[in-house]
Amino acid sequence: MSLAVRVIPCLDVAAGRVVKGVNFKELRDQGDPVELSRAYYEQGADELTFLDVTATTEDRATMYDVVTRTAEQVFIPLTVGGGVRSVADVARLLASGADKIGINSAAIARPPLIAEIADRFGAQVVVLSLDVTRAPGTPSGFVVTTHGGRRLTELDALEWAAEAVRLGAGELLVNSIDADGTKAGYDLELITAMRSVSSVPVIASGGAGALRDFAPAVQAGADAVLAASVFHSRSLTVGEVKRELAAEGIEVRS
Repeated sequence: MSLAVRVIPCLDVAAGRVVKGVNFKELRDQGDPVELSRAYYEQGADELTFLDVTATTEDRATMYDVVTRTAEQVFIPLTVGGGVRSVADVARLLASGADKIGINSAAIARPPLIAEIADRFGAQVVVLSLDVTRAPGTPSGFVVTTHGGRRLTELDALEWAAEAVRLGAGELLVNSIDADGTKAGYDLELITAMRSVSSVPVIASGGAGALRDFAPAVQAGADAVLAASVFHSRSLTVGEVKRELAAEGIEVRS
């Protein structure tokens, strides 16, 4: 696990624009991805996560030109996901400027893809993106979804996370669909559960709405906190989040 907690703005992109909704629905325009990326870099973001939220549902590749233009403006790690289906896709994204690759639907469809990417590029490149929703009656109470949260699977979220780590995933990006965009706080139960099965860093996502929401996510087991709405709306800055975490005794990167 990393010593210092990372603060990561997330840019969900559709048709070349940053969008945000609630529970993965009713997406609204938030601005230009390159401009927002540059602003977050200047605010002190530790990393950026760039998710092409309609690439899988529209059965097309990630927008490589936007990735390249973003990488030219920021000089921190950039994770890119959405529409990644093969080792060749990963190679092209890395060549376009990405540092890490987020995979979800394709890994669920063919789990060996995780090992193939890790074997060729290293586990540090592989970020397993888990879009998780509560499902009473399942072993852990959580299942994963695919296609931007639009398709429910029968995969228990904790069992899948553990299997993905075994196959070579270097990080888990755990997004609560139930909390996404609600600004009601992270799903702390989900974070704690994921921490219990993961030997790799856990990134908490979904639900951040106020400064008070970030420290509990770290205390629940997150190695990094990811947020979108609060940054896009300018209600919070990366610097404010870092100062709040530091005030709670949590080490952050300067």
